[in-house]
Amino acid sequence: MRQARNSAAFWSAVGRSRGHRVIRRRGFVAVDGDERAGLRVLIQEPDLNPDDLAEVGDLVRRAAGPVNAEDPYSTTDLSHLGMRDWQMPVMLRPPAPVGEPALEAVRVRRPEDLWEAERIVIAGFELDAFEPHRPGELFPAALIEQPGVDVFLARHDGVAAGACVRLVQDGFASHYWVGTCPLLRSRGAGRAVMLGSLAGLAGLPATLTASKLGRPLYESLGYTVAAPATWWASPRPVPGN
Repeated sequence: MRQARNSAAFWSAVGRSRGHRVIRRRGFVAVDGDERAGLRVLIQEPDLNPDDLAEVGDLVRRAAGPVNAEDPYSTTDLSHLGMRDWQMPVMLRPPAPVGEPALEAVRVRRPEDLWEAERIVIAGFELDAFEPHRPGELFPAALIEQPGVDVFLARHDGVAAGACVRLVQDGFASHYWVGTCPLLRSRGAGRAVMLGSLAGLAGLPATLTASKLGRPLYESLGYTVAAPATWWASPRPVPGN
């Protein structure tokens, strides 16, 4: 539930910063974006009622771009919408001391640093919909003005190497888009940016949703698996179409 609420708050902040429509219902929150950003659906309850489920279906069918839906409860079936699904663990870090990063890790304040973080996330997560890169599209300058939202950047020998976004709300922290530059992986940038973003949060619990590759790093930082989350996405395009 904590992860569901934080994800909804985070994506609502992203939607507002991009000027996209944010839809709030009892069972879900959706951010309806353009053809590049697409539609993001955050399931908020384990028991969506028929009206909520029908509205999610309408939003998916009318989406201008790619669709992604996050269900931390793993109880909502969206297969009837032709979407593919997979699972990733929601991980929890209890309040605990935080070590010092071995690399430079800073909270982003300048537009040029925000754009560097943006490039890292686009490349690291292979967000092809955001190519070619348009500075400020994925991470608008208004994003770091949203309450509780911060973007962090790690550098290796002065070169931007890792990035992540953090939202602190209601005594809870969650992390998003923890990525490293593909050319600078295994240099400690992921650990550095996580430690930098956890600094000052020793007294708060923190969550995130982990990929298979990221899970060992998070476990080494004190995160443990709390529950499986199910993710849904629109079908991958057929090559050549």
